[in-house]
Amino acid sequence: MYEYGLVSIGSHTGFWLQPEFKRFNKKKNILIEPVPYNIIELKENTKSYDNIIIEESAISDKDELIPFYFIKRNSIGKLKKHWASGIGSFSKSHILNHRNKRFLVSESDIECINIKCLSFESLVKKYSIKKIDHLILDVEGSEYKILKSINLNQIIIKEIFFEKKHFDGLFKEGKKLEEIKQKLLENNYLLEDKDKENMLAKLKS
Repeated sequence: MYEYGLVSIGSHTGFWLQPEFKRFNKKKNILIEPVPYNIIELKENTKSYDNIIIEESAISDKDELIPFYFIKRNSIGKLKKHWASGIGSFSKSHILNHRNKRFLVSESDIECINIKCLSFESLVKKYSIKKIDHLILDVEGSEYKILKSINLNQIIIKEIFFEKKHFDGLFKEGKKLEEIKQKLLENNYLLEDKDKENMLAKLKS
């Protein structure tokens, strides 16, 4: 069993993770990303590191092959939002519901592929994970399923940084978020709102 520094679920291109790479440059790190063109950039942005593993899959609450939706690469420029490449989801409607007068996404902008999904438990087994210093989840509303499925009695995770804004639907926080907050509190975590979109859970020492 191994200890890991960073495990990032929904790593995008890795651009925003550079500070974390420096923070955990003495440990192995796992970056998980399902979108094919993001994986290409992720590999390019991490090629100078020898301690980074890239897992080309998605994480959910069970192992399965499932449709996965994301913005077509040639639509990103047209939509004029650099973050469009980061809103991949198991739900097509989740992407379409981002539509507004400044982001005119339509069905023709969305690509669908069948993606290999691993449960968090399977990820732990695959990489013999005993301990994680910093777990990041940015998975467009799938945070609930993943966090609910993690057995915190079987693995030590010192910090969990997760996007909370889509827990109960697009830009909605409600019962699901409260359920996960309660789970974390019961497992000896301190909770901190980092901003309007993200929360940090830190395991008490």
